[in-house]
Amino acid sequence: MAKDLSGKIAFVTGSGRGLGNVMARKLAGRGADVVVHDLSWDATGKYGEASDLGDVVKSIAAMGVRSFGVTGNIGDRDAVANMRAEIEGKFGAVDILVNCAGGDIGASGGKPDPNNILGITYEDLITLTNNNLIGTMLVTQAFVPQMVERQSGVVVNIASVAAHVGVSQGGIYATLKAAVVHYTRCLAAEVQKDGVRVNSVSPGPAKTARFQATRVVDPDKMNSNKVSMDRYAEPEEIADAVVFLCSPEAKFIHGQVLRVDGGLGLYAG
Repeated sequence: MAKDLSGKIAFVTGSGRGLGNVMARKLAGRGADVVVHDLSWDATGKYGEASDLGDVVKSIAAMGVRSFGVTGNIGDRDAVANMRAEIEGKFGAVDILVNCAGGDIGASGGKPDPNNILGITYEDLITLTNNNLIGTMLVTQAFVPQMVERQSGVVVNIASVAAHVGVSQGGIYATLKAAVVHYTRCLAAEVQKDGVRVNSVSPGPAKTARFQATRVVDPDKMNSNKVSMDRYAEPEEIADAVVFLCSPEAKFIHGQVLRVDGGLGLYAG
């Protein structure tokens, strides 16, 4: 595997577990030094993926790159500022930013209940907005200006297939991810002449630990060896698209939204 990201510093929010964790490992496999992140040091253990963030750091460092972990709520401006100071103090300026943290997670830590647009509680509405949209904006504002100054950098925002189609449940989450898609386009327009590339990935349902623990899954869609693409994604399939957009192979791709969903959103807008 080419080590074409050697010497680059990557920060992947929400990378203590789930899709973000696989993205972080894939970037490390291409040679990038990786800063991993979660809400708290022990949040990685919620679905049994790691005992704590320290174990995640150790496993990535074992791949022959530098790694350390930061914690904090991306929807909290002070927490984001503290993470930036810690990252720059230990590793220097970030070259690759992957805004992955988020999800259809309410104030209680689980799915909002009710989870429809007209019934969702105020507390869940604010939590979802902070975690999925405001958090992405705050982290971007913290790290992208330095990329603009250096005339170099890559940003990949993680949206969702739900951003491209109307849904009856999870409509606030879908709306916020649609906002992330348009935010990606607007940011790309703003930095087009500054040497910073900005793109977005919209994943379909993927077989993360949280996905399998928080919903009733279709056993037939768990089979990744089937010919049909009417199945759940392997997390690596999502991460491969993200790493591609971070790599030199994507050096002229800017302001795009890549749906990685096996065609689930084929007829969406």
